[in-house]
Amino acid sequence: MKQICIIGAGSSGIVAAKTMKENDISFDCFEKGSDIGGNWRFNNDNGVSSAYRSLHINTNRIAMAYTDFPMPDDYPMYPHHSHIIKYFEKYVEHFGIRDYITFNTAVTEVSQQPDGTYKVKLDNGETRTYQHIIVANGHHWKPRMPTPAFKGTFTGEIIHSHYYKESEQVKGKDVLIVGIGNSAVDIAAEAARLHTGKVVISTRSSAHITPSWLFSMPFDMLANPLTSKLPLSLQRLTLKLVLWLARGKQENFGVPKPKRKLLSEHPTVSQDLLHLSGRGAIKFKPNIKEFKGKTVVFEDGSSQDFDMVIYATGYKISFPFLKHYAEFDIEESNSIRLYKRVIHPDFPNIFFIGLLQPLGAIMPLAELQTRWIAKIVKGECKLPQKEEMMRSIEEDAKKLHKQFDESPRHTLEVDFFGYKSSVEKEMKRAK
Repeated sequence: MKQICIIGAGSSGIVAAKTMKENDISFDCFEKGSDIGGNWRFNNDNGVSSAYRSLHINTNRIAMAYTDFPMPDDYPMYPHHSHIIKYFEKYVEHFGIRDYITFNTAVTEVSQQPDGTYKVKLDNGETRTYQHIIVANGHHWKPRMPTPAFKGTFTGEIIHSHYYKESEQVKGKDVLIVGIGNSAVDIAAEAARLHTGKVVISTRSSAHITPSWLFSMPFDMLANPLTSKLPLSLQRLTLKLVLWLARGKQENFGVPKPKRKLLSEHPTVSQDLLHLSGRGAIKFKPNIKEFKGKTVVFEDGSSQDFDMVIYATGYKISFPFLKHYAEFDIEESNSIRLYKRVIHPDFPNIFFIGLLQPLGAIMPLAELQTRWIAKIVKGECKLPQKEEMMRSIEEDAKKLHKQFDESPRHTLEVDFFGYKSSVEKEMKRAK
C-alpha cells in the first residue's frame, strides 16, 4: 500500500508530487486529463479548464514561481498561459515526476475505512487503499450562476465566463458581462477592442481597479511582510494613496466608485479597463432587475438590448469524490472548515492544497503546504489537538469576516505573508 493518493496534476498536484518524491514518501497521482497543467492548459481535455486563448497571469512571474524553480528571465513579467504550461512541463521534467502521474484516470470516490485508511475508487473500476489523501482538484472549474436567478427570460445567448474561450464568441454582438472580477474585465476588454458591438459591465458594487504596473514596477511587488503586519486601516490608507498615484480616480475614467472598502474583496487587476472605459468602449450599468426577451432592465430603471449575457459570477468549490460527507458538500456556501486551510479536524489524513485565494500568488503557498504535509506524514511535526484546531478555525473565520463580506466569493481569502508565516510556524511544532 502506498502512503499517499494525490488527486489532480495541476499547479498544486505537481508540486505535491515533487515534494513527496524528494521526501521518499510513496504516492500515486491521478489526473483525469491526458496531461499536466490543470486550469492553465487551454482547452484541457479534462473538461474543466477556465483558460481563454488570450489569458495572461495577473501576478508577476517572480512572485508566482515555485521557490526552487524560477520562471525564465526571457518570460514577460505577466506571462501568457502558454508560457505557464511550458514552465509546468519543464518543472515536471526537471524533477522527474511525470512517470508518477496516472493520466486519463479520475478519482470518483474517497471513503474513510474503520482502520483510518482511505479507499479510493477510480473511474476505470479499480479500487486502491492509501494512508493519506492530498486533494488538489482546484476551485475554478464549477461555474456559479446568480442565485436567485434574475426575473424574466433572456432570449439571447447566455454563457458563464468559464465557457468563454476566444473573441470569436463575442464578435459582432452587443454583450452584457455580469460581474467585475478579473475574468469579467478581461473579457470586456477583449470584446471592446474588437469594436464590433456594444460592451457593458453590470455590477452591484463595482470594484477597486488595480493596475498591473506602478510606473515601471509590477504593482503587486509593493506587497511585503512588513506592510502585511500593519493595521488594516493603515494598509487601506497606504493602498489608497498608491492607487491614486498610479491611476487617479477611477470614476474619472467612467468606472463606478466602489461601495466596498479597499482590501475587503479580492483585487480586480487590469491595465486596460480604465483606458477602454475612458474612451467609451466599455460602459457600466447597475445590477439587473429583469429580462424581457433581449431587453435587460437594470435597477436604475434604464434598459438596453443585448445579444449575449456572460455571467462572470465565480465558481463553486466542489469535491465530487467526497460529496457523501456533509463536511465536504459545500458547493452552495463555498465554506469549508479547515485548519490552516489544509486539514479538517475530523479527517486529519485528508489534506487540501491550493484551496485559498491569497492577495498574492497561490503556487508558492501550495508548495509550502506540501512541505508541511510531508513533515506530518514523516512524523517530523505534529498537529494540535482537535479542540485547538477548532478554536483556530473559528478565529480565522472571525478575522476573515471582519475584513471581507460574508459571501461565497470571499471564503478562501488569505494574506499571503501572514498565511505563509502561520504555516512555517506549524512546521516547527515539535513531535
